[in-house]
Amino acid sequence: MEKMHYAEELVREFLVFRGFTNTLEAYETELRTDVGKGFQVDKILDLIFSLYVPKFQIDKLVALLGFFKHYLSSSFETTLVSTFSKLEASLLRFYVVHALQSNRRDKVVEFFTVHGPDLLQSSQEDWTQWFAIPYVKNPQLDPEFRIFFSKEWYQALHLSVRNFFSEIFNATRLPALLKISSEMNATSLLKRDITQLNIKLSELQALLNEKETQLRQFKSMEGNISSSSNLHEESTHMSKDSPETFPQEVQTEIGQDLVVGEPEFVSSKSGDNSAFLLNDYLGNGKAGNTTLKENDGDVSREEDFDEVNVEHQETFLGHTSPISRCRFSASGNNIASASLDGTARIWTYDASTPASRNATIYCGTEILSLDWECKSDRLLLIGTSDACIKAWNVDAKRVVCDLNTTEAFPSVLDIKCSPVEPIFVSAAASGGSGSNYFDNLGFASLTVWNMKTWKAMVCASLYIILKSFNGYV
Repeated sequence: MEKMHYAEELVREFLVFRGFTNTLEAYETELRTDVGKGFQVDKILDLIFSLYVPKFQIDKLVALLGFFKHYLSSSFETTLVSTFSKLEASLLRFYVVHALQSNRRDKVVEFFTVHGPDLLQSSQEDWTQWFAIPYVKNPQLDPEFRIFFSKEWYQALHLSVRNFFSEIFNATRLPALLKISSEMNATSLLKRDITQLNIKLSELQALLNEKETQLRQFKSMEGNISSSSNLHEESTHMSKDSPETFPQEVQTEIGQDLVVGEPEFVSSKSGDNSAFLLNDYLGNGKAGNTTLKENDGDVSREEDFDEVNVEHQETFLGHTSPISRCRFSASGNNIASASLDGTARIWTYDASTPASRNATIYCGTEILSLDWECKSDRLLLIGTSDACIKAWNVDAKRVVCDLNTTEAFPSVLDIKCSPVEPIFVSAAASGGSGSNYFDNLGFASLTVWNMKTWKAMVCASLYIILKSFNGYV
């Protein structure tokens, strides 16, 4: 339909350009009547079965059928014209039957009076018996007319008309103007796709530049670490070769107690490993992961690392922003992940597990917490930054409950489900969850919710004082 409107605009533009005002006026009149309805089957069927016949507009019905007969006679084979003539006769008989069923015998008499001569001369069907139908007492019981009053005949007629018009319109050769409009639409779509691809290319280029910058930073950090390691080895060799006095503060960690010794001067001698222990402690912050071995008077160290073997690795794509949280379901069959773009996704990582639970949940704001219901493994609880807790049923794929904390505590920082009872606890704060809140005073609340009634059971408000020391709480 959009192509048709575009072609009509092209014709209108050409007529205005050439100054064909009379032709333009006639063209506008034809468009307003639009007998063929743009060759849209549904609209033509509505005209016949919902307007012309029920409203007894026989003149318009005859004009419409005459229009299509002329159209078919000039464009199609005689076989289709003969088929349409039979459909035309059936539609006119349907008009007569509908008028009789509506107790409007006067409309039947009027029809035969006006159009009777044309029917006898041009129609291929025999109308002789039908001229008597207005005067038959019960035509629906007459063997000659009974079939035309049945519901099955009406349904067959409706289907035949639909199929016939659909067939001839699909076989119609498109005018050149419509082809031009189709090409214009295709060009517009291609231009839009090119614009979107250029935007996507710019985003990927920016991401590539960012990754390259991070890679250079990592390489620089690796070089700094190598330099510090070389300096550490040089200082170790110097401590073996020349005596040196320096203050040492010895800290010994036993269990949970920390004993701090007084500063004292320690003399380093060749073959003594105390300086090596001190340098290693100062360099690494601890000496617990280092194993010392003495071979021929030289001290060497070995660090034990557990070997990690990756047996399976698979990447899931779908989030458009960084992923902030992820949780395995209690059965281990599904994974829930949350992104900064305000969406949560449910994944199936094993190909043998049905993917019917996979879904994308749009929350519209940042998601701060996730947790699975432990027993049935059917509910995923989602806490957001706008004081909302959503309960998502993974089988029904819909939110079954929306809970709200108080306005004083909008940030739902954590959610934990009970492993034994149908309850869960939520932790909400008066501010966001960023690290800058560790240096401020704040309020928080703990709320226990019943998952059967979806109501709060216990709510406790806390006044929290958080202080930081060297970046650690």
